[in-house]
Amino acid sequence: MKQAIHTLTIEQQAALLAALKERFLKHMNRHEGLSWNPLQERLQQQPQKLWSLLQMENTAGEPDVIGYDKASDAYLFVDCSTESPLGRRSLCYDQGALENRKKNPPIGSAGGLAQEMGIELLDEEQYRNLQQFGVFDVKSSSWIRTPDSMRLLSGALFGDSRYDRVFIYHNGADSYYASRGFRGLLRV
Repeated sequence: MKQAIHTLTIEQQAALLAALKERFLKHMNRHEGLSWNPLQERLQQQPQKLWSLLQMENTAGEPDVIGYDKASDAYLFVDCSTESPLGRRSLCYDQGALENRKKNPPIGSAGGLAQEMGIELLDEEQYRNLQQFGVFDVKSSSWIRTPDSMRLLSGALFGDSRYDRVFIYHNGADSYYASRGFRGLLRV
């Protein structure tokens, strides 16, 4: 299925770039050695990425850059909200889990919403990497990308941070909780 092309108004773009710049400058420890101007130029050349960042922002994800991948020449934006984004909670893991949930299904799935937003779920390594920039998910948890072999057995992974440690757990992919959401990654 072809994804729709979304664009922002000039006003939306200006407001989003101002919010992203303010967060970028406030949290320089997340992206040492990077500067804002080249990043802003790249963002302005990619309206679909700006739209995805606006979706991350509007669902309380507080996206920020946590690195630059030289191999793919991409800045890495990740949801840096202290807790799993409020606008993306109470979701099962993916569309397959949603379709298989017969009683009391949630309103959607983490995988489905991530796809609509144009972002990826973090994998275990990316989730653990995020934790070096702060303490995240102390009161909440976040679905993370699950290996296919586990998903075929109806399971899925999620992570949180408790007792000064990062924990990765498993659950049925069709489960959902008010405190569990997901964090996204956007390559720009």
